[in-house]
Amino acid sequence: MLLTIRSLTKTFPGTQALDAVDFDLAAGEVHALLGENGAGKSTLIKCLTGAYRRDGGTITLDGATIDPQSTVEAQEQGIGTVYQEVNLLPNLTVAQNLMFGREPRRWGLIDSRALRAEARETLRPYGLDIDVDRDLGSYSVAIQQIVAIARAVALSGKVLILDEPTASLDAAEVRMVFDVVRGLRERGLGIVFVSHFLDQVFDLTDRVTVLRNGRKIVTERTAELDRVKLIEHMLGRALEHEVAGQAARTAAVRPPLLEFRGFGRRGVVEPFDLTVGQGEVVGLAGLLGSGRTESAELMFGVRPAQSGEASDGQSRLDLSSPRAAIAEGFGFVPEERKTDGIVAELSIRENIILGLQARRGWARRIPRAEQNRIADDYIKRLDIRTSGREKPIGELSGGNQQKAILARWLAMNPRFLILDEPTRGIDVGAHAEILRLIRELTQAGMSILLVSSEIDELVASADRVIVLRDRRHVAELDGPRVTGAEIMRAIAGGAGRDGEVAA
Repeated sequence: MLLTIRSLTKTFPGTQALDAVDFDLAAGEVHALLGENGAGKSTLIKCLTGAYRRDGGTITLDGATIDPQSTVEAQEQGIGTVYQEVNLLPNLTVAQNLMFGREPRRWGLIDSRALRAEARETLRPYGLDIDVDRDLGSYSVAIQQIVAIARAVALSGKVLILDEPTASLDAAEVRMVFDVVRGLRERGLGIVFVSHFLDQVFDLTDRVTVLRNGRKIVTERTAELDRVKLIEHMLGRALEHEVAGQAARTAAVRPPLLEFRGFGRRGVVEPFDLTVGQGEVVGLAGLLGSGRTESAELMFGVRPAQSGEASDGQSRLDLSSPRAAIAEGFGFVPEERKTDGIVAELSIRENIILGLQARRGWARRIPRAEQNRIADDYIKRLDIRTSGREKPIGELSGGNQQKAILARWLAMNPRFLILDEPTRGIDVGAHAEILRLIRELTQAGMSILLVSSEIDELVASADRVIVLRDRRHVAELDGPRVTGAEIMRAIAGGAGRDGEVAA
């Protein structure tokens, strides 16, 4: 083996990030490293490249034990990394980026002619015939990625780690990068490929290793790996397990509230059609990176759509920004509540009335007595556990913070509420309360988009589930088809919209 990792261990306060993980990489192999958020992929890469000091285990490269103390040392030992966000300098030329730190010199000065010649020679094996005197930022992201790969290989030359290299590329650009990766495989490099795009994993890689909760779950040859089984390995859930009481589910007919037609944004989510019924919970399912959150952000104007339109059956909706979406009666509870949801230093009261005050405008301040009444009402209704409305929201538990964010939107009475991972990181009691609240809101006529990585949660709460894969809406399940087994088959590439096989 070119690279051998044995019993790699890394602990952070309160978290076992890596628990005795083994990993092998052969020369001339593309090896996929897969797992959901928190699986340990990034930690393994950082330990391998010297960004983190490991707590235990050994790393052997080309038969010699290594212990890189920094990313520079890892490069010198033969390990290079290319990330999703190209970590080069767009304001410098291609040649300057390729040769940065190792420029040819003459009489103590940089030899510009030799610099350009060596840059062209470096790019020659990659089939890139480009002007190396142009700024790197003037080229497409795909070409920037290939330049980054060429630099990493020139600096390292043994192991290349590609961390989500295709996340910002379209299909043609992905093929361009994959041609380069296949060429490197033929030259004998060992390549670690980190990706959430399963179609790309099956197209490119030789073997797959799955991590979950800091542990290695399985390593198998890609050609012998069943897609549904791979999903089970990643999620830690068997198809046979279902949520009790869902067998009698039937598809309900609801009057349409919202219609999205050809809604999409290049490099974010491919255009999709979606109708949301009055009082309906529409779930979005898919692996990390499939486009779940991106679809929600598109609907709320966080990332404005570049194609298509939205309407409520009477008029076209303006969803060009969050402010515009709020004016149309939309609400959005983001996945990252600490960074995107709460204002930690403000009180619970101030956080709850924040949205309502913003909609009214700061010139029309909500009277303090009304603020108190609104806050007290929702603290009681949602059972927010606090010593009082003036307590800083940052001092509350995660579940109570989440309920306060929900209260902010409920105070505005939205017709369409988007919930992105509303129960992530909260205790079991708060989890159950939020799911109960979702049911109460829909019974009162509110429509909800529920984005969740928890399949059981979708089965328990959603009337209809849209499954995403590789930034595409690939399947729609409703009625008795909203089961864990059907959702996982669709994620893996099984039954699609109206029963056909999803691409």
